[in-house]
Amino acid sequence: MTTSATGATPGSGPTANSMRRALKRARDGVALDVTEAAVLLQARGTDLDDLTASAARVRDAGLDAAGRPGVITYSKSVFIPLTRLCRDKCHYCTFVTVPGKLRRAGHGMFMSPDEVLDIARRGAELGCKEALITLGDKPEDRWPEAREWLDAHGYDDTIAYVRAISIRILEETGLLPHLNPGVMSWTDFQRLKPVAPSMGMMLETTATRLWSEPGGPHHGSPDKEPAVRLRVLEDAGRSSVPFTSGLLIGIGETYEERADSLFALRRISRAYHGIQELIIQNFRAKPDTAMRGMPDAELDELIATVAVARHIMGPAACLQAPPNLVDSEYGRLIGAGIDDWGGVSPLTIDHVNPERPWPQIELLREQSSEAGFELRERLCVYPEFVQRGEPWLDPRLLPHVRALADPETGLALPDAVVEGHPWQEPEEAFTSSGRTDLHHTIDTEGRTGDRRDDFDAVYGDWEALREAAAPGMVPSRIDTDVRSALATAADDPTKLTDDEALALLHADGPALDALCRIADDVRRAAVGDDVTYIVTRNINFTNVCYTGCRFCAFAQRRTDADAYTLSLDQVADRAAQAWDVGAVEVCMQGGIHPDLPGTAYFDIAKAVKERVPGMHVHAFSPMEVVNGATRTGLSIREWLTAAKEAGLDTIPGTAAEILDDEVRWVLTKGKLPAATWIEVVTTAHELGIRSSSTMMYGHVDQPRHWLGHFRTLSCIQQQTGGFTEFVTLPFIHTNAPVYLAGIARPGPTTRDNRAVMAMARLLLHPHIPNIQTSWVKLGAEGAAEMLRSGANDLGGTLMEETISRMAGSSYGSYKSVKDLIAVAEAAGRPARPRTTTYGEVPEERQRTAAASDGHLPELLPVLE
Repeated sequence: MTTSATGATPGSGPTANSMRRALKRARDGVALDVTEAAVLLQARGTDLDDLTASAARVRDAGLDAAGRPGVITYSKSVFIPLTRLCRDKCHYCTFVTVPGKLRRAGHGMFMSPDEVLDIARRGAELGCKEALITLGDKPEDRWPEAREWLDAHGYDDTIAYVRAISIRILEETGLLPHLNPGVMSWTDFQRLKPVAPSMGMMLETTATRLWSEPGGPHHGSPDKEPAVRLRVLEDAGRSSVPFTSGLLIGIGETYEERADSLFALRRISRAYHGIQELIIQNFRAKPDTAMRGMPDAELDELIATVAVARHIMGPAACLQAPPNLVDSEYGRLIGAGIDDWGGVSPLTIDHVNPERPWPQIELLREQSSEAGFELRERLCVYPEFVQRGEPWLDPRLLPHVRALADPETGLALPDAVVEGHPWQEPEEAFTSSGRTDLHHTIDTEGRTGDRRDDFDAVYGDWEALREAAAPGMVPSRIDTDVRSALATAADDPTKLTDDEALALLHADGPALDALCRIADDVRRAAVGDDVTYIVTRNINFTNVCYTGCRFCAFAQRRTDADAYTLSLDQVADRAAQAWDVGAVEVCMQGGIHPDLPGTAYFDIAKAVKERVPGMHVHAFSPMEVVNGATRTGLSIREWLTAAKEAGLDTIPGTAAEILDDEVRWVLTKGKLPAATWIEVVTTAHELGIRSSSTMMYGHVDQPRHWLGHFRTLSCIQQQTGGFTEFVTLPFIHTNAPVYLAGIARPGPTTRDNRAVMAMARLLLHPHIPNIQTSWVKLGAEGAAEMLRSGANDLGGTLMEETISRMAGSSYGSYKSVKDLIAVAEAAGRPARPRTTTYGEVPEERQRTAAASDGHLPELLPVLE
């Protein structure tokens, strides 16, 4: 069935039998499929009455479960059209205009801060609590005038202005910004999340042909490609941003396409639990647009779509239909299953549909009451997310939200005073708290439990994740002859093709032995026989983190028994103690603690340098760099420059995992995408900040992913030369959530470890000469085996490693200098110390390390 949702010919609809079956399944609460949903979208007359009645029952059950039976909500808002310029050319839009028209009307390319704040202040005086900020997509990419305005006012891009004006609205008016800047990247979400409790973007449709084919309503609009918009919705979920989305119906889509759009939204909502509301908006033709002759979506179309959306999205979903786009047919919308009227303004017009005035709030109250519902005001962020708190609401926004929210219901406080509050970092960011002796007691007392209390919610939907992981875990078929691939590797590993490399990554038995011998020969020719190590101390300054990495057993909520945060003095004391036993480096990383400001990393580096000027500061993963940059409003380059000035010397190339988003989005809910990791390390290299590189393997990956990762690192190194080493990180499965959920395999096999090490040596040759094995993950015997398979470095003494121990590694938290030398000797090789960048260690440092064996005399107590 490919019936058009508009202009259907008589007799082209579903059969009576198919409608009866679909209606019965809806009445019985049986899950619908796309075909059945497409049938129900065509329900009319008594069939439509039957459909809406069952949809209303689903809605009512959800309201009962949410603790607000018989309540329908709305948000009292002001509409702020920050700019009407856009790079897209949607054929139905009258919101967007061109620079010439703006000039002739006496307007700037963007609303000025004074204009924005004037509207927001007047809205606050009328009791509004939401500032709906709507604008065109990336206007500076199309219009030089927009770029000139941003440059003249000191903004790098439109998102920077949105962030800045949101802060001013919060501080000067008390309204809560709800942001609709169009298509956003993952990094854009990190930039805007601290300044807005919620954001939104309509999916509109998943019908690609309406975008790709000439004459389609979205043709010529790069931001309307359905795949792009679905990625935005996923990035919002990964970033724990309460997000509004929805459909625009009647723009030429078929019923099947409309149903597919609803199922796409359900899939994302199920995976991330982040879609706070779904808007079903009916198309209305407007004069002076390319679609002015298109018929409006009929009311029955809207009613049926609302009802089907309710059945597909379920009782917990919040469903909205704009009241100004129907002609007083409010009761029918309520009867179809909505539970929200959306934003309604007593001050501003609907700038997207200026010909359709908002209804009076009292009229909505009366109409809702006639249908048996009480109208209640909500905030721009829905009650469920107000009550969830972290990680959905940034700590800097909490005072603003709490000032307006009823703590019992999460709805708006009717008598709340709408006034500005400072937008600032939480006070006492570096207060010693929690289990700060974890680095020591993890070896003696262990973890408090194998998983967090919020295991079933914080990482997304495990069933949806299992489905997403399955395709990536299917092994590749290997047809290439291993013997010929070994010959190429022995002759010149730089000439290995991808097919040959994949064959070698699958090698086993005698072929694997031969591969490891070849890698060891290449290692000997490249760097000699010396096994290097570094006297270093790991300082993990906090394990409080809400990113939602599914492989990580280190991250804790602030209230968890194993959570801790070190003070700046504690960090500096640990660095000084490490210096006293011969360390040349401290490696400092921590969780993405919501209370730590973006400048906290500068303070950490300064604290160490002030206490121990000669200590090399190797710190802050690319994820931490992005967190710091987005929290401060700086670009990645600006933030790294400031960090370098504060004392940062090099950065660890962790947070890489596998540089393939197919794998990354299974491993982690909210960590940075591969492209952003690459941006951070290449920018660091350009600034003279070198980094290590890493790969964590043995979870939901396959050798083809390893190959892609190696090729990416090699390409970066050939461009920048900034990697000091490559570190293999075998997945520790024991306490990893993705393993406990039954999705990941239990870490790599010995075969995997040998093959990965050997191929790292061959595929990164000659660009990254130093290849490191991880004793903390493999133990002494496993590390010695890796030294016979291409590795030349053992990493560091660590002194108080915590992350792998929390994951379940049983190989201890430190190694002495003698321990590391013994591992090298087990592989028949000499050992020598090195610096972070593989230079010679000063004699004084070597003597100090030898005197103490690189071992701390005692672990520091918790500071009171």
